[in-house]
Amino acid sequence: MEYKEFEQRNIFEKGQENTGFAEYFSGMSYLNPLMEPGESSVFLANVTFEPGCRNNWHIHHADKNGGQILICVAGFGWYQEEGKPARELKPGDVVVIPANVKHWHGAKKDSWFSHIAVEVPGENTSTEWCGPVTDEAYAAL
Repeated sequence: MEYKEFEQRNIFEKGQENTGFAEYFSGMSYLNPLMEPGESSVFLANVTFEPGCRNNWHIHHADKNGGQILICVAGFGWYQEEGKPARELKPGDVVVIPANVKHWHGAKKDSWFSHIAVEVPGENTSTEWCGPVTDEAYAAL
């Protein structure tokens, strides 16, 4: 999906360059917080990926509850859990990621992609960033 069409469909806007987490992404991503941090026990942000951009493998740790939910809003992307095949993502898809599951997500190589990321509250939560998705593994999708 070309940027002009993507921009018309992305109702939450792409936001600013995601410089705070850039080291954990292959390619350019953008972050649009949809609420103020601390405003609620749940935090929502629109994350936008340029074509080919994906985040590193990572784990949302929690002793109880926790994890992440992705609500896909525009463009086309990928989600993959360690040891499982990648899943194609399109607008309207919802991905529930339990705590302590290693995974990655990002755009398809030929499409912009945007999802709402929901941080699920839990006890003793943290995010562990692991290595990048290799170019070879990504190209094989």
